[in-house]
Amino acid sequence: MPGFPERIVLGRTGLSVGPLGVSGGYGIDKASLLRAFERGVNYWYHGSIRRDGMTEAIREIVTAGKREALVVVLQSYTRWPWFMERSLAKGLRLLGLDHADVLLLGWYNGTPGDAILERAERLREKGLVRHLAISGHHRPAFVGFARDPRYGALHVRYNAAHPGAETDVFPHVQPIGRPGIVAYTATSWGQLLNPRKMPAGEAPLRGRDAYRFVLSNPDVNVCMTGPRNASELDESLATLDDGPMAADEMARARRLGAYVGGK
Repeated sequence: MPGFPERIVLGRTGLSVGPLGVSGGYGIDKASLLRAFERGVNYWYHGSIRRDGMTEAIREIVTAGKREALVVVLQSYTRWPWFMERSLAKGLRLLGLDHADVLLLGWYNGTPGDAILERAERLREKGLVRHLAISGHHRPAFVGFARDPRYGALHVRYNAAHPGAETDVFPHVQPIGRPGIVAYTATSWGQLLNPRKMPAGEAPLRGRDAYRFVLSNPDVNVCMTGPRNASELDESLATLDDGPMAADEMARARRLGAYVGGK
């Protein structure tokens, strides 16, 4: 069975990224992150909790002259424009960067206020960010986000237990000039991996199974992972080796997902 592509274009951003993304907020160490980078994992989310492992890894990649191969995502949850700019500037100083590739506007269940968007556009015009993205949990809002050319990518909750984006979001994202789709919470906050959450006699999904489920959907460009250690990173990277799910694997993932979602 063919694997996942090594590189895809993240929608209208034009950024070249691998199918797996990684968050540094769960404590993954520098050496593991550098190993992931060598495997092509280059969409790096340095979110609200900016831990040392990812900070140090980004600095080392930049020092090695490989900055252009890395896509750095900085997020802001704030609803105050001045604080968003301050947080971005602080993040760039911490990393020794002059720009972030993506500024992610976090957890919007409706259109952000004009002041936030105006400041975000100003930051882009200054060259401090290259692209804007937006995340949220209210799926209908993404229909409007997808039509707004200011957003280069959408961060959408999608997993086997919460597959609603298949009907509420993905069909409404036009195939031409579309924003990139980044899926998060692939494990449903660990529930899909938890034996205690499964039907009697059923083994849970493995991490790679949860990620493969997400990436087997052709509407998804990047699936985020949040490893805490080298072992969990290895499980994430196995996704790339195993490739898309077969029909029987997909059916099992959906069945277990429906059980978890129903509870």
